[in-house]
Amino acid sequence: MSEIKRCSWCLKDNLYMDYHDNVWGKPEYKDIKLFEYLNLEGAQAGLSWHTILKKMETYHQAFDGWDPEKMVRFSDKKLIALESNPGIIRNKLKIKAAIGNARSFLEMRASGLDFSHYIWSFVDGTPIVNNFRSMNEIPAWTSISQKMSKDLKSRGFKFVGPTITYAFMQAVGLVNDHILDCAYRKIDD
Repeated sequence: MSEIKRCSWCLKDNLYMDYHDNVWGKPEYKDIKLFEYLNLEGAQAGLSWHTILKKMETYHQAFDGWDPEKMVRFSDKKLIALESNPGIIRNKLKIKAAIGNARSFLEMRASGLDFSHYIWSFVDGTPIVNNFRSMNEIPAWTSISQKMSKDLKSRGFKFVGPTITYAFMQAVGLVNDHILDCAYRKIDD
């Protein structure tokens, strides 16, 4: 019996493999899910994605399901609770960035801009499917992630540098960076 071929980065454990097999590179179009992943990628800055995966459920609870309308109303008491919650990354700047990102998200919505449409506009609504043979070929950022980063920052978003936005693009399927011989490379129609 042959083993299923996967991208080498996910072979650490079942948590990573499940994320790789079921999330990474699959197109996501829901506003709140996109908002969640953008913030989680920002929380990951300087850490491993594995650390974030282990904390995803706690993040979801701590940030009220990533509901931006609830997040912008977080009290000082809630901020203190977040900063002492061992189930999330307790970095004050990252916590405040997520709340500020909720404000920016709501400002975009109030101006009539759909977040999903905005995010997907960076790839003209169609995932970019790359043809990499090894993980070493995958870039840390691209001109598109730079453009997205710059535009998000101009709208008030934080922790959205080009490397973070590229990881976000991979996570939500704007780009498919599964290597050529990965069994999960195909994008579902």
